[in-house]
Amino acid sequence: MTNPDITIERVKPNDAELQITTAGDGPLVILVHGFPETSYSWRHQIPALAEAGYKVVVPDMRGYATSDAPDNITDYDIFHLTGDIAGLIRHYGGGPATVIGHDWGAMVTWALAQFRPDLLNGIATMSVPYMPPIEMSLIDMLKANTGDGFHYILYFQNPGDAEKELEADPINTMRKILWIGSGDIDITTLDLGEERSGFIQGNVPDGLPPWLTQGDLDAYAQAFIRSGYTGGLNWYRNLHRNWELTKPWRHAPITVPTLFMTGTKDMVLASSGPVDETHPMLAFQAQYVPDLRLSFIEGAGHWNQQEKPDETNTALLDFLAEVSPTS
Repeated sequence: MTNPDITIERVKPNDAELQITTAGDGPLVILVHGFPETSYSWRHQIPALAEAGYKVVVPDMRGYATSDAPDNITDYDIFHLTGDIAGLIRHYGGGPATVIGHDWGAMVTWALAQFRPDLLNGIATMSVPYMPPIEMSLIDMLKANTGDGFHYILYFQNPGDAEKELEADPINTMRKILWIGSGDIDITTLDLGEERSGFIQGNVPDGLPPWLTQGDLDAYAQAFIRSGYTGGLNWYRNLHRNWELTKPWRHAPITVPTLFMTGTKDMVLASSGPVDETHPMLAFQAQYVPDLRLSFIEGAGHWNQQEKPDETNTALLDFLAEVSPTS
């Protein structure tokens, strides 16, 4: 099969104009990236899904690359982020669609399934399991558990602090972040220091992980040289606000067919136990996601769709064939 034509266009699905990569024709599939990434993180999935008969739509989310970056922090709350995806579904035919999200994109995808299941054939999420709104916000829990210690999410809360660190050398920032999350590093040997005060400190290896080329790194770095990191960090600065906004969905189930995928070396899960169906976060998730399938990508870290693209694509295409067949 020939490679599908990939096009770039500008769309205003909500109150911000986004740059959109599209390819293929057929049932609608939207890919939602995380932090600190762009639509480029889906470079291995776009042609594979389009060639399989899907209309693939991949935004640079608000605050990233050349998409609009509103000034107000509250313009990055969960209603704005899910509103962008709902608007894209309307723009590209009204749905239903299958939405696939990684990292922060997974959190947006989970929330969209809470708010607008009518727009969805199903969802696939990567790395971040479902965490339904509960009695205490994540920010308050981290403050209670961390004390005077360092946690990157708390570090991200104060505008300007993380920007100063991350924007000092965007190329090295991206190189280090992509290394730290890779399954090719033993996170237990990564000395972050007892007095850690920043996000990208530690003895990160030289060079690049084996799944990343210099061209890939340059593509990411150029995007963040252009946009800075404030937009992406503002997503984190709405975590407590999101908890307040989503109180009506406290302990709500996810009712649409769902695939959850993770690398077996993804630090989001691997830092608190073996990554399998018995992991406490996945056991908790299962209580609220009755129509759930799990896919574990052996040896992959946090960037599974880039580290192990063939395995990731196979799992996604199997799920799409079930919930949104092309014929």
